[in-house]
Amino acid sequence: MPATGEPDVVVVGGGHNALVAATYLSQAGRRVVVLEARDELGGAVAGARLFPGVDARVSRYSYLVALLPDRLVADLGLDLELRSRSVASYTPTPQGDLLVGLGPEATRRSFAALTGDDAAYAAWTDFYDRVGELARVVAPTLTQPLPRAADLRAAVAPQLWRDLVERPLGEVLERTFTDDTVRGVVLTDAIIGTFARAGDASLVQNRCFLYHLVGNGTGEWRVPVGGMGRVADELVRVARRAGADLRTRAVITGLTPLDGGGAEVTLADGSRMSAPTVLLGCAPAVAAGLLGEEVDPTDAPEGSQLKVNLLLRRLPRLRSGVDPAVAFAGTLHLGQGYARLDEAYAEAAAGVLPDPLPGEVYCHTLTDPSILGPDLRAAGWQTLTLFGVHAPARLFRADPDGMRARARDAALRALQAVLAEPLEDCLAPDVDGRPCVEVVTPVDLEHELRMPGGHIFHGDLAWPWLPEGAVPRTAAEAWGVATAHPGVLVCGSGAVRGGAVSGLGGHNAAMAVLAGD
Repeated sequence: MPATGEPDVVVVGGGHNALVAATYLSQAGRRVVVLEARDELGGAVAGARLFPGVDARVSRYSYLVALLPDRLVADLGLDLELRSRSVASYTPTPQGDLLVGLGPEATRRSFAALTGDDAAYAAWTDFYDRVGELARVVAPTLTQPLPRAADLRAAVAPQLWRDLVERPLGEVLERTFTDDTVRGVVLTDAIIGTFARAGDASLVQNRCFLYHLVGNGTGEWRVPVGGMGRVADELVRVARRAGADLRTRAVITGLTPLDGGGAEVTLADGSRMSAPTVLLGCAPAVAAGLLGEEVDPTDAPEGSQLKVNLLLRRLPRLRSGVDPAVAFAGTLHLGQGYARLDEAYAEAAAGVLPDPLPGEVYCHTLTDPSILGPDLRAAGWQTLTLFGVHAPARLFRADPDGMRARARDAALRALQAVLAEPLEDCLAPDVDGRPCVEVVTPVDLEHELRMPGGHIFHGDLAWPWLPEGAVPRTAAEAWGVATAHPGVLVCGSGAVRGGAVSGLGGHNAAMAVLAGD
């Protein structure tokens, strides 16, 4: 039952992190109210029947799960099944193809066929063994107070720390791998949702790389059975079961910090609500606006991705002759060679949309067909998710609709380049006969989900540890969720360890609240 009386905690926003925080705190006996401006809860972790008259529930914004800790799933009692994909990745190029998966021997043969010897595969396995060393050290700390960098550094090989934490990622990639395709495949985990080069001195690409490979100590990206909509549904279910009061269409127009801690929340209907603890599930830039604080335009977040959702009557054949059920089962890399990714970054930085647009594709329904209705499953229909990179929000500002159409064509051109037949022949129609294709740009994310700049992480990711010399003064600082206002904490992707579909921002905010008792 929803909590009654004045709340102990108000949560701003109803995304997945907000629901995680609400559940933990409600389980601990807090009276929690969640205020979500949209009609539905779940934020970017949501499913939708995108195409009129078509019984398919597609993960509209996010699509795979890696960082969600198994411990968190157990703590909350989430009824989720996360399946492994049968293939890790497939990369077709004019020089040859690279198939990672189907067992070590098949992967070794694929590397040898592409590069001419076994050296590249040996370098690949050694590199990821070393990355795994850091992942296994960092992963257990993600649900604990922030560790000290010195303690983590002491737990891994010194060269590994220098390569991944202190020097631009491009240096170790260029030193370790000689093949352009292999370098590019590794680099992709460093630029998903992040506009950066391999050699960027800011190391934002290194931080993105670490987050993509640290989840549960393995970095495996798994398929949520039922799609992301199932994840959202489960989070709503457990939050309500714990007693959280979940409200939609609750538009917040202002936050006023209180002298004793917490804040007063003003809603669009003129009502007000105060609580000694307020958790911010929204992006930090949005929170700053609600607090009446000025945001430096030069610090504004900027997303850099394009998502294309497609529904097909069947998977298309590939020029390489590889079975589509293999090629699309994992991550199909398109135009993501190392040199091409750098060239595409330069084009986008100069204000030109890369065309063809580098990106990657995967087919949810090969691993989990349950998101399709029975008739579509029987007919062999499939979904595809195409995620384009180096498509920054700045390119879409002046002409959002026109650039959305251009970006769609640029992304689909990259896919068409590896196909042996027209993609149009495989696209499914909706009830009105229109092809089932939906495009989501950074500007769309900004408007629909209030993510400034369409940045899927709410801003550049931070290292998941305390800065050198930092000494936390409060539980909120120790957990990486503090703001300048006592009793007002970050619980979304803007938390120190809040990026991606992880629930970490919500978990760590809740732990900070409970630790502060």
